[in-house]
Amino acid sequence: MNIYVDFDDCLCETALHFSGLVKEMFDKDIPYENIQFFNLQKSFSLTEEQYQEMMIKAHTPEVLLTYDETPGASETINRWLDEGHNVSIITGRPYSAYEASRQWLDEHNLQRVKLYCLDKYGRDSFIKDSEFSLKLEEYYKMHFDYAIEDSPLAFKFFDHLPALKVMVFDRPWNRNTELPNDNYHRCIDWKTIRELVK
Repeated sequence: MNIYVDFDDCLCETALHFSGLVKEMFDKDIPYENIQFFNLQKSFSLTEEQYQEMMIKAHTPEVLLTYDETPGASETINRWLDEGHNVSIITGRPYSAYEASRQWLDEHNLQRVKLYCLDKYGRDSFIKDSEFSLKLEEYYKMHFDYAIEDSPLAFKFFDHLPALKVMVFDRPWNRNTELPNDNYHRCIDWKTIRELVK
């Protein structure tokens, strides 16, 4: 079985950290539960300049390594690996964040998972000349049986896999999103995901 896992807000609590970062950098108090849009510039009411400044800081190694693990993530993934399944972390982070992301995985007992950087969101605007280790044409040749994802903007990357089962990690910014079809299941935690991925 091949399993796709998104990194931010599936493996780790990125948006929760961003909430504190925006408070620290711009004195804007936007609690995690009020992050209503995947577009963080909109959710935090930031100017383009503030948004770029926040995203650059959020992708520095010293910040990336501080994100808390989403409870149950590494335990579940290691169980799948022990059972012989293939797990690929497909992140929208640019390749400049690869080393710190790889270190974070290793420090959270996820040394065996593969990590790929795919340009899911066209975020070249905040880190100029961004590169990604996985090209779209290569991604579309990959096959997955299950996917764990929180971003409605990423759902389009699953259209070529009609049998794919998608576990949508429940987050404030996707709660009002209508799921595309019956293959999509909203999951409140990794325990729910583990029960559905059989």
